[in-house]
Amino acid sequence: MRRTDIRPAATGMPGLGRVLVVIPTYNEADNVAAIVRRVRQAAPQVEILVADDNSPDGTGGIAADLARADQRVHVLHREGKQGLGAAYLAGFAWARQRGFDAVVEMDADGSHAPEDLPALLAAARDADVVIGSRWTHGARVVNWPLRRLLLSRCGNLYARLALGMPVTDATGGYRVYRAAVLDALDLESVCSQGYSFQVELCRLAHQAGARIVEVPITFAERERGASKMSPLIVAEALWRITGWAVTDRRTAVRRGWRRTAERQARWP
Repeated sequence: MRRTDIRPAATGMPGLGRVLVVIPTYNEADNVAAIVRRVRQAAPQVEILVADDNSPDGTGGIAADLARADQRVHVLHREGKQGLGAAYLAGFAWARQRGFDAVVEMDADGSHAPEDLPALLAAARDADVVIGSRWTHGARVVNWPLRRLLLSRCGNLYARLALGMPVTDATGGYRVYRAAVLDALDLESVCSQGYSFQVELCRLAHQAGARIVEVPITFAERERGASKMSPLIVAEALWRITGWAVTDRRTAVRRGWRRTAERQARWP
């Protein structure tokens, strides 16, 4: 993929085209209306897709009411709880089918401040992937216990060292993807959820040659509702990152062997 492959649309945000913010939800009835309202206020040009996994608390119904009241708000009713990664992949497909030029990932719980969105979109005018980073200079993390801080910092350090990616927050879920990047990735092969989904997409984009930049954000722990974090999500991330690191090392070794054999074959 080359930077010249990216073509902004004639309508939408200048230099970026049509932008869709995908907000996955599961039992976010206390938060979904507020987060949609804040996104509309912070970035009136974007459209919003609430991808709801058939929340038993009525989140999908609230999202449907929001969509009826605002033509820039849409809702994707999914059959059941299939995980964060599956919800985002469905949102990406929905966006590409309708010709959006960039897709934003954003949590529904308010931890990703919509007020930071204009800065991410501005950075995306000259980048392929923008990560709203909690760990780059100028970022702030609010109301997280020490255990969560250490878990995120150590997990991101491990991902960076194991996978060789120049990214400080590979697990961060506040992102902007250019449509050209999503088209270049083999999204059908992605099966991760939670933290590991974000790491996997970052790894694929990095390997595809995408220009990835990080923008500092203010990340705040949710005030309402229950966190979806669990030991199983953490374990999945560690297991998958280790597996990808081993695969990448083996691939690099094979390529080195092939190059050596080709050089030797050319020797007299």
